[in-house]
Amino acid sequence: MTEQTITLDTADGPMQMFVAYPDQGGRVPALVVIQEAFGVNGHIKNVCRRLAAAGYAAFAPELFHRLGAGVDLPYDDFAKVMPAFVTLTNDSLLTDVQAALAGARADVHVDSTRVGVIGFCVGGFAAFLAAERADVTVSVAFYGGGIVHERPNIKLTPLLGDVASISAPLLLVFGGQDQSIPPADIDAIQAALADADKAHTIAVMPEGGHGFACDDRAAYHQPSSDEAWRLTFEWLQRHLGQ
Repeated sequence: MTEQTITLDTADGPMQMFVAYPDQGGRVPALVVIQEAFGVNGHIKNVCRRLAAAGYAAFAPELFHRLGAGVDLPYDDFAKVMPAFVTLTNDSLLTDVQAALAGARADVHVDSTRVGVIGFCVGGFAAFLAAERADVTVSVAFYGGGIVHERPNIKLTPLLGDVASISAPLLLVFGGQDQSIPPADIDAIQAALADADKAHTIAVMPEGGHGFACDDRAAYHQPSSDEAWRLTFEWLQRHLGQ
């Protein structure tokens, strides 16, 4: 496995992006890994490494680049996270994800016809947004909040009204114990995607809370994480190949 950090130009200035490549030669499928609300931290870099070990090139753009490079915020003090989190908008997320997708497609290690997205927390929201408004081969969203309802003091706006524009198969993974994404929201997402006849799977990990797949968080629940990753790799193999 090879790792590096590169810098991309965006409409809002330079953006760093952590990259992990698999060992095999030739052009491989790729995934843009969309961070949680805490930055491109050790967990997100480990997600990139996990994907690279499975044969995918992984690219993690820094969504907080407008605040500076290398923003890494604590899991145990959300008061320190909010000033960065509230700067995010649907348009800024889309700008950054599209720049990352373009960077991935231009990479000599990547098969440009097989590039998808996978996101966690606010990155899950962004992965849903990318399925609606970006050119992606596949999308995977872990516990993406704010898809159904607007949230107080947050600039991100709900996505459910634009599901007709989705063009990529979408895997959505939620935690059954996630207090921030109630079952009614999951049901609403399921109904909207089904009514629009979009290729999708929704998986709920009954014992998982918000952030259950992050082993750096108190919410980590290994059985839920293991099952979610099993489903994820099955989904990626089916729709992105290897």
